[in-house]
Amino acid sequence: MSLYFFRIDHGRYAGASDQPYECDSHDAAWREMTAVCANLVSSISRCLKQNADWQMELLDEAKKPIFRIRLVGESVG
Repeated sequence: MSLYFFRIDHGRYAGASDQPYECDSHDAAWREMTAVCANLVSSISRCLKQNADWQMELLDEAKKPIFRIRLVGESVG
């Protein structure tokens, strides 16, 4: 089992979790990340400002990014 961490970045707020998650594989870690992200996205999207973005990264034991999910609010045109 490998240890993984989450990091969230939203404008002035950015931080990584102190508590690791144990997963059997990168695929299992991806599934965990998407489940956690799904629980957060509805509240994040209601508060997202124009031309702002929110992102969640899954970090390995060395706290290097493996996966990233981004939510971007853009003015187009």
